[in-house]
Order: sequence, then C-alpha cells, then structure tokens
Amino acid sequence: MKILITGATGTLGRQVARHALDQGHEVRCLVRSSKKSGFLKEWGAELVGGDFCYPESLTSALEGVDAVIDAATARPTDSLSIKQVDWDGKVALIQAAKAANVQRFIFFSILDADKYPEVPLMEIKRCTELFLAESGVNYTILRLAGFMQGLIGQYGIPILEGQPVWVTGDSSPIAYMDTQDIAKFAILALEIPETQNQAFPVVGTRAWSAEEIISLCERLSGKDAKITRMPINLLRTVRNVMRFFQWGWNVADRLAFTEVIASGKPLNASMDEVYKVFGLDQSQTTTVETYLQEYFSRIMKKLKELDYEKNKGKKQKTKRSPFKNVNSQ
Repeated sequence: MKILITGATGTLGRQVARHALDQGHEVRCLVRSSKKSGFLKEWGAELVGGDFCYPESLTSALEGVDAVIDAATARPTDSLSIKQVDWDGKVALIQAAKAANVQRFIFFSILDADKYPEVPLMEIKRCTELFLAESGVNYTILRLAGFMQGLIGQYGIPILEGQPVWVTGDSSPIAYMDTQDIAKFAILALEIPETQNQAFPVVGTRAWSAEEIISLCERLSGKDAKITRMPINLLRTVRNVMRFFQWGWNVADRLAFTEVIASGKPLNASMDEVYKVFGLDQSQTTTVETYLQEYFSRIMKKLKELDYEKNKGKKQKTKRSPFKNVNSQ
C-alpha cells in the first residue's frame, strides 16, 4: 500500500515508518521541516512538505495514497496549541482523506479518554474518535497507554546521574508498550479486515506504578534513586497560572494530564482478544523488564569502557611525565 504517515519524526511515528518500509509498503511522510526528517529519506521514505493545520497543503500529500497513519500530536514547545493541532488539524486531515478517497485511516488515541473530560488532550482524543467514526472513512483506532521510550528520560537517566526522580500524587499503574510493538499493530491493522471500523486497546503486558519502575531501575543500575514527590495541588496551581499566558497554554494543557497519571487508577486493559484478532503472540511483546535491562546493560557497558579509557590515559600520562623521579637525581 501507499501510506501517508504524519508525525513520522516523533517517538512513535518513526517506528511506524520504519516498520512499514520493512514490510514493503511505499511510505510518504508529511513533514514540516526537512532538516529534522533527513533520516526518513535515508530509510527510503518519500518526504512531502505540509502541515495539516494548513488544509490546502494536504491535497498533494494525499494524492495516490491508500492509507493514512496519523501519529502526530502537539508538543509542549510548539507555537500552536493542542486544540489547533490535535483537533482542528486532525479534523482537516480526516476531511482531506475522505475527499481523496483514502481507503484506511489509522488513528492513535489514548486509553480511557472518555473518563477524563476535564483533561484537554483526553477530551480532544475522545472527540476525534467520534468525528472519525462518523466521517465515512474506513478507520481503525488504537488506544495507547504509554511508551516505554519515555521511561528512560523520566527514570533511567535521572537515577544514573543522581538527579531527582519526580513522582506525582498517587501513582497510577500504566501498561507501557515499546513503540516498535505498537508499530506492528498499526501496520497489521491495514491488512486485517476484522480491524476495519473498530477500536482496540494496544497496551503492554502489565501495568507498572512509578514506584515499581524506580525499584527496577535501582536494581538494574546499582544506584539509589532520589525520589521527590510533587503535590498534585501545587501542579494544579502552576497549571492555572500558566493559563494566564498564551505561551504557557500548551504547558498548562500537558500539566492537566497529571490528573490521569496521579489519579491512582490503572491505565490498562485486557489484550487477549486483540492478540487473537491481529494474529500476534503476546509472548513476543517486549516487557518493561526486558526493555530497561537492555538499556542499562548498554549504558553500564559504555560507562565501564569510558572509565577504562580514562584510567588508561592517566597511566600513560604518568608514565611519560618528564618530571618523574626528578627529585631523586
């Protein structure tokens, strides 16, 4: 199939693009900046400039496309708001896909989005699901919980560097999944008739609390974590203050997501039927233990190599020093 992927430079989007190419699909990526997307072209993807916040740029991008996989989302540093990107932009993209007679549309949503109407991103995801279902485009919705890749920056690196690890409120157990595994579901959804016009949870093998992940990282790294707990009421105050400034809207909307991860309610779902529909073996899905073990194994090996080279350099410098034994002469 000829697939248009949005958000292909992101954590999830790049894995979707990579897997689609590996499976022999013709991949076109909608990009805003060619500077940050050169690696996609090296992989074999076609790059087309555009932005679904500007609907007029979508017509040529969708020409000849069989399917759209939408992995884009607003970032806290974006000049555009979550509403502009994740609602206005997605509506424009879905409408353009309908006009271009696109056969399939894969949309990544968030698990339990309907349970948090006060959280902007969750409410927007819920509304987008409804809009897509009523659009007339054949779709598949994959509801995610969290990416394993995010655990490195949130827990792994701070623990290795002796920096504080921030924990908010009552930690909600989250069923994190490797984005490489998520990409497999996205590409398979294009090929399996039973996934058409359906929504599926796509989550990891089990839910992990922040405390469990910290404990695992401590064991794998051999270092103790410096845990700092952030009161949820303080974050709510910061979020309300940020809303007074236009430049802080995206940050405020992202902070609202702490209501989800600090609620104490698990972000998880049964995947038994999902694996049957997609024809995948759950035992081949990457676990949090395996993912973090591989990460820390690589890092600790690299640190040992750097320490060895450093000590080797010191010994050579001492051996060659012209001042050696100068006092004994």
